[in-house]
Amino acid sequence: MSKHRVSRRQFLNYTLTGVGGFMAAGILMPMLRFAVDPVLKATGKGDYIPTNQKIADITSEPVRVNFSYTQVDAWYESEITETAWVYKDDSGEIVALSPICTHLGCTVNWNGEPGHPDHFFCPCHYGLYTKDGVQVANTPPTRPLDLYPYTDKDGFLHLGKAKRREA
Repeated sequence: MSKHRVSRRQFLNYTLTGVGGFMAAGILMPMLRFAVDPVLKATGKGDYIPTNQKIADITSEPVRVNFSYTQVDAWYESEITETAWVYKDDSGEIVALSPICTHLGCTVNWNGEPGHPDHFFCPCHYGLYTKDGVQVANTPPTRPLDLYPYTDKDGFLHLGKAKRREA
């Protein structure tokens, strides 16, 4: 037997402190996980989405390329389909432009207006962009079309998240 005896009051104090600490940890752990989880999320080279477009088939004429990916929003999974206008510029570099007009978010089309050949045209407010995605002066768009980063994997085009370009 020990010479240090625990009184009834000390025993209850230790027990209540332990139970209270356990309950506080149970409440705080989900909040801590919620705050720390986005920091620990792995991102990197896997952020490029594959397309069905072969790199060898890309020409100087812009073509519409559709690509799909699965988006997870809490417990809801959905299949998202996006589009890019892809072509090779004069130096042979691939250019992948977002089809979203920077004025109000309508979809632009290549050669969509007979009066303006070789331009991207937004039918909502008659916005015009040159082939490289730069807005034409005195038309509604306020900045150039966004640009998709790309990579070549096994001869197929893979696109990343569109990057904003300033005028």
